[in-house]
Amino acid sequence: MKASNKPKKSLGEYYSALQLRTDRWTNLRIATEQLTQTLTDKRRLDAERKIRELIEVLRPIELYWAFPGHDTFERLEVLLEEGRVEALANIVRNICRALMSNSYRRNPHHHDLDELIEGSPDDESNESRPKELPYFEVLFVDNFTPIQEANLRRTMASMRRPEDPFVYEPVFVPSLTDALIAVMFNHNVQTVVVRNGLRLESEQTLEILHRYMSRLEEDALQDVEPKEYGPELCRLIAKLRPELDVFLFTDQSVEEIAGANLGNCRRVFYNQEDHLELHLNILRGVSDRFEAPFFTALTEYARKPTGVFHAMPISRGKSITRSHWIKDMGEFYGMNIFLAETSATSGGLDSLLEPHGPIKKAQEKAARAFGAKQTFFSTNGTSTCNKIVVQAIVRPGDIVLVDRDCHKSHHYGMVLAGAQVVYLDSYPLNDYSMYGAVPMREIKHRLLELKAAGKLDRVRMLLLTNCTFDGVVYNVERVMEECLAIKPDLVFLWDEAWFAFARFGPAYRRRTGMHCAALLRERFKSPEYRAAYNKYAEKMADADDETLLKTRLMPNPDKVRVRVYACQSTHKTLTSLRQGSMIHVHDQDFKDEVEQAFHEAYMTHTSTSPNYQIIASLDIGRRQVELEGFEFIQRQVEQAMSLRKAINHHPLISKYFHVLTVAEMIPAEYRKSGIKSYWDPEHGWSDIAEAWSEDEFVLDATRVTLSVSGSGWDGDTFKNQILMDKHGIQINKTSRNTVLFMTNIGTTRSSIAYLIEVLVKIARELDERLDDASAVEKKIFERKVKALREDLPPLPDFSYFHDAFRLSAGNGTPEGDIRSAFFLAYDEGKCEYIPIEGNAIEKEIATGRKLVSTTFVIPYPPGFPILVPGQVISQEIIAFMRALDVTEIHGYRPELGLRIFTETALAALEAKPVIQALQ
Repeated sequence: MKASNKPKKSLGEYYSALQLRTDRWTNLRIATEQLTQTLTDKRRLDAERKIRELIEVLRPIELYWAFPGHDTFERLEVLLEEGRVEALANIVRNICRALMSNSYRRNPHHHDLDELIEGSPDDESNESRPKELPYFEVLFVDNFTPIQEANLRRTMASMRRPEDPFVYEPVFVPSLTDALIAVMFNHNVQTVVVRNGLRLESEQTLEILHRYMSRLEEDALQDVEPKEYGPELCRLIAKLRPELDVFLFTDQSVEEIAGANLGNCRRVFYNQEDHLELHLNILRGVSDRFEAPFFTALTEYARKPTGVFHAMPISRGKSITRSHWIKDMGEFYGMNIFLAETSATSGGLDSLLEPHGPIKKAQEKAARAFGAKQTFFSTNGTSTCNKIVVQAIVRPGDIVLVDRDCHKSHHYGMVLAGAQVVYLDSYPLNDYSMYGAVPMREIKHRLLELKAAGKLDRVRMLLLTNCTFDGVVYNVERVMEECLAIKPDLVFLWDEAWFAFARFGPAYRRRTGMHCAALLRERFKSPEYRAAYNKYAEKMADADDETLLKTRLMPNPDKVRVRVYACQSTHKTLTSLRQGSMIHVHDQDFKDEVEQAFHEAYMTHTSTSPNYQIIASLDIGRRQVELEGFEFIQRQVEQAMSLRKAINHHPLISKYFHVLTVAEMIPAEYRKSGIKSYWDPEHGWSDIAEAWSEDEFVLDATRVTLSVSGSGWDGDTFKNQILMDKHGIQINKTSRNTVLFMTNIGTTRSSIAYLIEVLVKIARELDERLDDASAVEKKIFERKVKALREDLPPLPDFSYFHDAFRLSAGNGTPEGDIRSAFFLAYDEGKCEYIPIEGNAIEKEIATGRKLVSTTFVIPYPPGFPILVPGQVISQEIIAFMRALDVTEIHGYRPELGLRIFTETALAALEAKPVIQALQ
């Protein structure tokens, strides 16, 4: 399309075609309504030209959607040429209304042109509406003629029966490329039917649509033979949207197609047009994902009359309905939640601790949805999940490599398991008082160090947070591959508490633990990998450590074992009640080595009275993401991208606030792609595909870190006194000079608009306050800004464990026993306090004394432990504590000071082995 034909706003300003589609339909409605008014000839011609421009932009987009449909859309221009402007305005208005309200999903006549001209589905009363069935779209891929398309549409419509649980509409595209664009663009698509006549290339030229193809290696498609277009499309869809059902029609012989890799193809139809069988298979496939075994069992239980003679007065709501004083509780929650309450030991429903019925089925469906071999539900949050995995895998004395600024549950897990901990330092972001993530070089260095010391056999696990609270995401595939090259049976625990949604976004999925475990396991079995490894092994035979640190390492396929665990807070980023979490497992040695220990750990940490409502919400949350997770996550990313752009390029907001870019959050050495920001005013949106494929770290777009230093408020004050108290905006995390906005699958464009309005209002108030300020007040403000921007203490690295808490002190490796230090601190007689004010600490250190922490010390913000039990207190840590202007520091009592071990206690430990000293 020529530039002169484009609407005023450049298409390049849109992050996604979904946003473009929505806005163009809105603009078309405004333009057609304007045309119905009395206009001068010039204004009428301008309006007609604008309508034609908008139709031209929408034409290639509407190819991929069932509503309003090709025939209806093509009528728009005809109505314009015929001068039927009232009819045109009506049909566009009703299409817009149906798209905005999603009413087309419940109206079986939404393709009826006369109905769209005369009325809208939204005009129907609730009484006259038919029963609303879940709606989806089926993508047919074949080079149909218009007559063939119309015939197939009528045939599939004739297959519908009143008892069908769902309703669907077909979408037709002619090529493999169009099919890939459709499954990435149209979130309504739940099923793909691939037929014989498809071609390779699309005839569409709209760049924003072809941006979806950047996630694939398009050059590789050029080598595919025409007879392989169908099977190759099946494989590609399995990579992009593995949740979709795919059916393949083929004229190849059974012998040719048997055993071929067809991705997630549910069934192959051989040279036959059995439309009823196809229709039934389409419904069956969606029904399988729609089924929520435990939620269904719980709703059925709630409807049964039951006599309650077990320990739960609230069950069936009896203790509430019979009460004179707490009836308001029943009114607030409604009765269903109490009708669905029962004891796990009373029968009628499954047990979380020993599942054999609907909970077992629900967990199996969750494993399929999240790409795991096994999935376990938790009603105690991801903190408990982390401890379960650590206890199941780690034995006393095992060495575990741990991200030092990970969630506190991991540190306590190390205490419970008796692990020898090697803390890994993340790269610091001193300007924002936060850490990034642990570089690959740091991990490899520690593993090689332990190998040189002869301790590699004791190394059991690597534990990392992915993604971090602030949105830094690891290259999971590379981390596991390189670590397995050094330690072939290393177990990985990925804390994906904030990353449960990632499985259902194609770009995000490639950086999740379960996806990469399956990918690596398949790769290591291939003859191509073995051949590549043999060449690599020959080249690296005599490589020194420095060479190994600089080289991308490859594991030995004869020795490697893929052992991966991921703990996810479903309730944090998907739909679940609070504390609903999942443990996902892809461990080749689970059955032989871990299953019994895992069962014991699960029994140890899981309540014998789990909340059935949480379990049901996990089941429903799984159903949702399998059927609409792709759509919701698409929109979630769009909202976050829009927020970034709006803040950083608003003339008033950007005076005081700034969204941190990729370059500010991730140093250049970890960004091979060179990407600096998601949006650039000169070049528009960056293509992030290369970064997510190659870079060591990437930034999760759904997390928006806002620097507030220009406002003169620290992060905690801005969060509580400005956002929450004055404007009712809630957020989770702050640092010294930033606040974190997290979009989620429930975030709407209205929510984003409100946040922008609030920031504009705050910026305007700051403007007015500074305009009226005296010279002294302005200097005070400038001093506050400078303190938040420049006078920030460097983040301290982990110092080291005292020799008293190291089983092999003096041999150059850094592991320490925090369990012994943790429990030694239970004896008050072996502890004392030292204030951080004044110079008492400096005096003690000057004498040569090593001050050793008895506990975890965690300032909020930033929220990571700066001291752990058994760690030597460094001058850098004290300087950091003194510079922090926070009131909440866990493990520290300001009136007493830091709690440390006495010299006598440490001397006694150094005189004999740690374990003996504790007995």
